[in-house]
Amino acid sequence: MRPSPLPLRKACLVAFFLLAAALTLGASDAFVVPSAPSASVQRPSSTIALTASKSSDKEEKSEKLINDFCQGTNEFWKKLVILPVREFAEVRPGGTAPSDPLAKLTAPPEVPGIPRPVWLTILGSVPTALGWYGWYKFSVEEELYQYELQSEGKVTGCGGYGTLFPFVYGVLIGFPLSLLHVPGGETILNAAALWILAGQVNLYRRVNELTEEVTSELGLEGDGRMLYEWWALLPPPLDVV
Repeated sequence: MRPSPLPLRKACLVAFFLLAAALTLGASDAFVVPSAPSASVQRPSSTIALTASKSSDKEEKSEKLINDFCQGTNEFWKKLVILPVREFAEVRPGGTAPSDPLAKLTAPPEVPGIPRPVWLTILGSVPTALGWYGWYKFSVEEELYQYELQSEGKVTGCGGYGTLFPFVYGVLIGFPLSLLHVPGGETILNAAALWILAGQVNLYRRVNELTEEVTSELGLEGDGRMLYEWWALLPPPLDVV
């Protein structure tokens, strides 16, 4: 009688949900929410300073943990990609790509990133049955990763390599194993799907952080947030748009 992979599958699902939460909330203040002192109680200034210092230390540690994890993940999966692909996908300076739409569809990532309006995304995704969207996903993630690295010296996402290729290898390995009813195949597929979903939710959060910083320059209303993280949970092609 074949042992059930259910316990392993459940453990994997729980781990990836925790990872999604960590990546989504890690760069914000969600890890540390200091409680406000009561109006009727005067806390010594030394105590307040110590509390603020501890909170700052925790934030720095959590940010460093996320940065180290994301950079390590990106570098690990980048090494598994053949050299010609890495050379073609090397990030270029902003403005390198030609301005015509077809050239933009195949252009390597740039920093600052290449503007890709919704109609261009649809143009590339629909005829290729979402095949081009994989390149688009890689490019956007890598552009934002390199931008964070250059501007802040730390990152909150795994970049194009660390986001896309765990999903790609997971599908390439998990799908045939699942077809052959090999234990673990379906678990690998589920893990790959959850990984790419966690990356998409995190991407929306990071884009919102960028737009919040330039709300007036972009002419946005309110807090400048352009995306809702839950949009990533919508089925294709709605999540693509």
